[in-house]
Amino acid sequence: MTPGILLLFLIAYFGVLLGVAYFTSRKSADNASFFVANRSAKWYMVAFGMIGTALSGVTFISVPGAVGNSDFGYFQFILGNAVGFIIIAYVLLPLYYRMNLTSIYTYLEERLGHRSYKTGAMIFLVSRTIGSAFRLYLVAIILQRFIFDAWNVPFAVTIILCLLLIWLYTNKGGLKTIIVTDMLQTFFLVLAVVLSIYFMASSLGLNFFQTIETVKNSSYSKIFFWEDALGNSMYFWKHFLGGIFVTLGMTGLDQDMMQKNLSMKTIGEAQKNMLTFTGIFVVINLFFLSVGALLYLYAQEAGVDVATLRTPDYLYPEIALRHLTLLPGIIFMMGLTAATFATTDSALTALTTSFCVDFLNFNKKSDPNDLSLVKTRNRVHFGFSVVMLAVILVFRLINDDSVVTAIFTAASYTYGPLLGLFAFGMLTRRQVADKLVPYICLLSPIICYVLNAYVLGPHTPYAMGFELIIYNGAITWLLLRATSKGGGSVVSGRPA
Repeated sequence: MTPGILLLFLIAYFGVLLGVAYFTSRKSADNASFFVANRSAKWYMVAFGMIGTALSGVTFISVPGAVGNSDFGYFQFILGNAVGFIIIAYVLLPLYYRMNLTSIYTYLEERLGHRSYKTGAMIFLVSRTIGSAFRLYLVAIILQRFIFDAWNVPFAVTIILCLLLIWLYTNKGGLKTIIVTDMLQTFFLVLAVVLSIYFMASSLGLNFFQTIETVKNSSYSKIFFWEDALGNSMYFWKHFLGGIFVTLGMTGLDQDMMQKNLSMKTIGEAQKNMLTFTGIFVVINLFFLSVGALLYLYAQEAGVDVATLRTPDYLYPEIALRHLTLLPGIIFMMGLTAATFATTDSALTALTTSFCVDFLNFNKKSDPNDLSLVKTRNRVHFGFSVVMLAVILVFRLINDDSVVTAIFTAASYTYGPLLGLFAFGMLTRRQVADKLVPYICLLSPIICYVLNAYVLGPHTPYAMGFELIIYNGAITWLLLRATSKGGGSVVSGRPA
């Protein structure tokens, strides 16, 4: 497929998104629409749209690519994710709705103190900026390799173009626009993965039932890993428990994902949204793993030398854009673009919301929709686009691993303290030493890193996996416990 055809597709795709942005924001572009969509979103629209936000281009490329090294072992992590989503629905969402929150981090101010609140919000800003930059980086290297390298366009220009387009269609409508565009992009993503399986199976001469049997009987279909509990990072309980706590951190304590849930009228609608989303999320990830198995089977059949690829992340685009026909290539690009930009546009909106509410105190103004505050919000929105650009360019210089591993490793370090903070606030009555909380949240990931890199790794047979976030959160908890006063435990989110 020629770069020119792919570029024309991207232009048409963003034309549709800009059209959606115009129609959703033409009547109202105030802060209430931008932050919480006037709390009038439909739960089924949010549930479907959240799939695109949660999956991203990481799932679309890195998860199928990783099948070559870890088989279907990633599904152990997905099962943990499902449990985490259920906990969010019945533990965290009732707390957020009871307190009528716009930013979920204002809970920390009421329960723990002002510095704890600012620390939690700052952790989110850093975590989500890094995570979203990683995700956009993934799609950008694909666009660069298969489109813009043909015209010798610098990588920085590719990133600037992507961020500019995202900024254009999210700047006015914010969450109100995102709910609609994410629903549209999730449809494209699901359609792309289903059609990818169809085209791959057809190329291998397989019908529907033969495809299921081929994937099932392949050497890539192993899901559960029970061997070597210490030395195997793929061991079931490491992945499963890691999946639960990564979900609690990256979804339940993440303004980006929770902002959509807070846009509904009632807690009942928000819970229906989470449960529906969970079911679709599990099924679609199983589809992505099946795509991975078919990719490696096709590579063997077509003589594609996987070892020559710089990273497994390149396998899917390599086959879709250089070995299959025109239509599968367009379908792949549609799915990749939809997955990645659904994540990035949502993240920019959430980062803007958190900064405006948590640091500029928009929620404490007499009129949050004042024109001057709307202008300030626009400047903040643009500022985060620039910050994300800088992070991506830095990551371009240092990354040499599969992006999916990099994202969850970074999340384990950055979201761990946030997990410890919320857990301490919700499960104890103790009062923290508020002035020490920023230092504790900085110290705990450093301790965790030193233990993993210089103690456990070199001197024990233990291999740490996605459960890293549990240790990080536990260290934060222990440090908070050691420096706090009071006693007892609670069953609700508020201190007695």
